[in-house]
Amino acid sequence: MEQFVRTPSPRTAFHLVATGVALAVSLAIASHPASAEPAGRSQGQLLRRGYDSQVTTERREYFVYLPTGYHTEPGKRWPVILFLHGGGERGDAIEDLDMVLVHGPVAEAWIQGRDLPFIMISPQMPLFDRPRRGAGQPVPERIEDGPPPPRRYGRRPTQPMERVTDPSIPSYADSPLRDSWTRMEGEVLAMVDSTLEEFRADEDRVYLTGLSFGGAGTWHLAMADPNRWAAIAPICGPGDPSRVDRIVNAKTPVWVFQGGRDTVVRPERVLETVTALEAAGHPEVRFTVHEDLGHNVWTRVYEGWDVYAWFLAHRRQSGTDEE
Repeated sequence: MEQFVRTPSPRTAFHLVATGVALAVSLAIASHPASAEPAGRSQGQLLRRGYDSQVTTERREYFVYLPTGYHTEPGKRWPVILFLHGGGERGDAIEDLDMVLVHGPVAEAWIQGRDLPFIMISPQMPLFDRPRRGAGQPVPERIEDGPPPPRRYGRRPTQPMERVTDPSIPSYADSPLRDSWTRMEGEVLAMVDSTLEEFRADEDRVYLTGLSFGGAGTWHLAMADPNRWAAIAPICGPGDPSRVDRIVNAKTPVWVFQGGRDTVVRPERVLETVTALEAAGHPEVRFTVHEDLGHNVWTRVYEGWDVYAWFLAHRRQSGTDEE
């Protein structure tokens, strides 16, 4: 894995007002260029940003990815993606931070070398419910020349598609996922604010997506601050059907992805939120089920182009085609 060269940079501070309470989140900003721009692949740049977490009382960092062309097109303002990782990639956000490069759009750009035209923010959530686990999942190496490393598709599921009505399957409202995102909500939104302020970002084209644990986080942040996002794409993550009115009122475009054979997050639980949106009169909600896949549907979604093109077709409170 690339070693990050730590270089000093100015300190900034910003404030976030959430749910009527002024939440001061002080981010000591430090820029760590990942490497020189390689030839023959995406010319993007991966930065680390550091801050002192008020939630964990520890120093934490997060990634900001700058796309190809950011430094050579000074007059352009770029769309932004906030990506939320899965539960298996949680960690201390210092030594464990590379784990968020295992899956998702930042991995597609940085590890796979794809030219994705977005500034991307990738935080790492804490392990609130367990001690630090060490190295975690091995992270694919960025390859400067030659073919990129293989993606992780997991095993093709063999279980049949069947409706499960077991009442013991927890809803989002009854799961510990809700508490994690509630606790980190202010700091994650503050990362978005800081990125919009520091970089040439288009505040009307800020998109939100995440997988599994991060899919639940996508629903949560969309409901917590619905007017912030131009569009959202939760992947195999449950939401809270009782709070969909906030997304409906903001008319936030929604595209939900799910594996039809998922036994980790049952399709029924995701469908509850989708049907609640439609019943409440949401003007634009899409639900795509990949019937041949289980929980790891995100690899297929993020390696394609459809979700990125769909993002770019939306602006905040618009729905018109870009440019």
